[in-house]
Amino acid sequence: MGYETSCFACDPETKRQTSVWVSETSPRLKELKFQRFRIKTILINFFDSQGAVHKESVPEGKRLSAEYYKGVTDRLLKHNHRVRPAAFCSRDFFLLHDNAPTHKSAGVCKFLKPKNVTFLYHPPYSPDLSPQEYFLFPKFKKKLKVLHFADVAEIQEAVTDELKKDQKDEFLAAFQKDYDREKACIRVYANGVYFELKNICVFLTCLRF
Repeated sequence: MGYETSCFACDPETKRQTSVWVSETSPRLKELKFQRFRIKTILINFFDSQGAVHKESVPEGKRLSAEYYKGVTDRLLKHNHRVRPAAFCSRDFFLLHDNAPTHKSAGVCKFLKPKNVTFLYHPPYSPDLSPQEYFLFPKFKKKLKVLHFADVAEIQEAVTDELKKDQKDEFLAAFQKDYDREKACIRVYANGVYFELKNICVFLTCLRF
């Protein structure tokens, strides 16, 4: 699975983190409005049920374009060859990412097709079916909240340190949770509720732990 997210030099606390208990007669608390720092980096991360496979940050001044993402997938395959040699040689893996135009661009598809890489996309508007949304990104971003970093290099170092703390069994549990959620969606569909089903069925067919 591959996804990207923005990491900021300072990311203020969420409303849930700053909430406090008050009585009905308590004076109204003043709320300060914070803005995220302009210093940020875009983290691109790929992982499977065994753990992290490849990660990189978009260099400053670069845009996450289709051409750049094609280079990302090339580096991913080369890294995958080193860390998952058996799966790479047998092509016993697939690439699951979201429906961003960059991911679905003709250039990226044309690059991956001759390399015999099976690539899938999430059903639209389904963050509850994306492990990065309920497992990976919230987990490390919560720990980075309200910390201040001087530059992009410090952000990248902190993110790397947090990602290294994730254990193999945590990734396996996240994939199992995703598998269970996908099956639950199919049960809902069977009861007559419409949603995009095609990729879910393919995902369940391809998923291996």
